[in-house]
Amino acid sequence: MPHPTSNVALSHTRHDHQACIADALTRADALCRERGLRLTEIRRRVLELIWANHQPTKAYDLLAQINAERGNAAPPTIYRALDFLLEAGLIHKIESQNAFIGCAVDHDRGQPKFFICRVCGGAAEIQSNEIDRAIDREARRAGFVIDHQTLEVDGLCALCADQSEAG
Repeated sequence: MPHPTSNVALSHTRHDHQACIADALTRADALCRERGLRLTEIRRRVLELIWANHQPTKAYDLLAQINAERGNAAPPTIYRALDFLLEAGLIHKIESQNAFIGCAVDHDRGQPKFFICRVCGGAAEIQSNEIDRAIDREARRAGFVIDHQTLEVDGLCALCADQSEAG
């Protein structure tokens, strides 16, 4: 079963997943319209597939899904769509897994933070101004200029931790 996410941590509560996907696509449409970007059919479908579950999705899995539907996509097509979605701030890359997940948090681009469950693979984007300030403060203290940051915290989500304790 896919593991839904919230803005704080992995959540295993039931939710209307179709509404979740629809909301993500509506936000993407609005953002692209606002910025004068073109959300093509393939970009939109890649975004929809990424939001189809709340676990990181690899590019070649997306390619296989697109080819099962259309039969004519090549890897560069998928990577161009992913690059667009990343640049637009609609998805994030989970660096440790070389996979992608929908952006669930309203924030300025470039500072994603994730809790990643090492058992089920679920990932949840979190937002913490406190963490952002601490990283900025320590970078300034060290004279370090940050070009890019992604914070990934590995551990057990609540459901997997409960199952681990029960088993």
